[in-house]
Amino acid sequence: MPRAARQFRAYSDAVRSSPGRYKLLLLALGLAFIVGATTIGQLRLNAWNEPFFDALRNRDLASFGHQLVVFVVVAGVLISLNIAQTWFDQGTKIALRDCLTRDLLAQWFLPRRAVLLEGAGPVGSNPDQRVQEDARRLTELTVALAVGIFQSTLLLLSFVGVLWLLSRGFMFEVGGRSFHIPGFMVWAALIYAASGSWLSWRLGRPLTGLNATRYASEAEFRFGLMQASESRDGIALSGGEEGERKRLEREFEGVIGVTRRLANVTTRLTGVTAGYGWFAAVAPIVVAAPGYFGGQLTFGELMMVVGAFNQVQQALRWYVDNIGNIADWLATLQRVMDLRQALLALDQAAPSQNRIAVLENEPTLVIEDIVIDMADRAIFLEESKVALQPGERVLIIGRPGAGKSTLFRALAGLWPWGTGLLRRPAKTTTIFLPQRSYVPPGSLREVLAYPSEPSAFEEKEFARALRRTNLDHLVSSLDRVARWDKDLTVDEQQHLAFARLLVHRPQWVVSDEALCHLNEDDRKMLFSLFDSELSKTSVLSISSNEAQYGFYSRTLHLCARPRGEPNGSTAWN
Repeated sequence: MPRAARQFRAYSDAVRSSPGRYKLLLLALGLAFIVGATTIGQLRLNAWNEPFFDALRNRDLASFGHQLVVFVVVAGVLISLNIAQTWFDQGTKIALRDCLTRDLLAQWFLPRRAVLLEGAGPVGSNPDQRVQEDARRLTELTVALAVGIFQSTLLLLSFVGVLWLLSRGFMFEVGGRSFHIPGFMVWAALIYAASGSWLSWRLGRPLTGLNATRYASEAEFRFGLMQASESRDGIALSGGEEGERKRLEREFEGVIGVTRRLANVTTRLTGVTAGYGWFAAVAPIVVAAPGYFGGQLTFGELMMVVGAFNQVQQALRWYVDNIGNIADWLATLQRVMDLRQALLALDQAAPSQNRIAVLENEPTLVIEDIVIDMADRAIFLEESKVALQPGERVLIIGRPGAGKSTLFRALAGLWPWGTGLLRRPAKTTTIFLPQRSYVPPGSLREVLAYPSEPSAFEEKEFARALRRTNLDHLVSSLDRVARWDKDLTVDEQQHLAFARLLVHRPQWVVSDEALCHLNEDDRKMLFSLFDSELSKTSVLSISSNEAQYGFYSRTLHLCARPRGEPNGSTAWN
């Protein structure tokens, strides 16, 4: 199956699996009905040409006035249909985008997938751009192109019959001999449109690849701008403005380069589409002229032929006018569906054939014969089996760069590659504390309750947690919505993570350096929490700091060895 066909099938699967598919179907059916009714109206308007222009030619004032009334009625119906078509068209685009975006978000935010996507290669870069901008563009183009091709097909089927009937009596004289070409006007329209379509295809072929390259370049440039904006303090403190400007200019040069190439191809393509558009004004009259001057067509019939010819060639040259949009649609389809297929394949993708076996909802945390595979080494604990009992506090020490964060990710289920068995308590009873905790947008109350809803906790718990973690000044801001990751200092964000522990009261806490590198005041405050409110909480802390302060009951060591060496080899401690 060709790649484009596979991607379109994946696109269809995404839409069919969405809960909004029935609403989309109803809107699409309504849109199809309106397009069909509009085609009937256009047929009636084309038939109106004959009596109207014959009345003009014959200077028949009464017939002329009657035909004006007919025109007002037909035009009024067509205007109403155009308004309805716009409403259904916009509604279908919105519903289609809703279906596709919800499916992409559902696939992206399944457990672990957002993290694993980082290692999926180029397709994992800038997924936000693909979900937001590319998905929007794809759905809008899909509806526009689908309506265009459906409407053009109806016009073609309807007006080909009109043209065939009107040109059935055409006789041509060459060298004193007369001959007849059945459906002459139909063949003329076909040849006119087919030649334009072929030229457009020849000139527009590079657009698909160029559009895909452009979208990727734009996404990289956008990400670079966002990264520079969010890191402005660090850039200014380092005096790195000049380097950042040059880096962004290099990325922008890539955008400009591919945009210039797109402009050149589009310019050449415009020469074809514009040329065929202008010649269409006289082409049907020239082709039908022998029939008119030979007396086989009245003036009104000539106008009907011109109208029908224009409708047929307009339907046939739909591809001429839309080659650029088709190329754009294929490029966006490729980017969005590549992301979706990569997300679906993440559970099977792995740098090695081995995966750590995980048993969920266990009564205790048990690490049994686990060896974690990394790019250049394997890491493991000195003890082959470690069981963390309820209320126990255990420290794992590893040298800098030994793979402590990878161990943390493996315990959280974000790094599945390796061997051994991991028994984990229920996720709802466990909180993982990375080196810098995620602070979601929203009110401070929502931040403390994350990922649960604030209503799941008692009202007094939020203020009490802030006061216990030296964040008294934030109690009055519990309902204020802000970017707390920007408004709070690093220390305040760390205290906020401790306050979240008090709100959730987890049975298990797994920390990656978050509990070890604290100043004296923060350490006293934290230890007091685990001596009182969190006294029954088990703690597994990973750190390069060997200081225990009497807090931990056991100390373990993280070891490493080069990849491929047997278990009995000498480890790097």
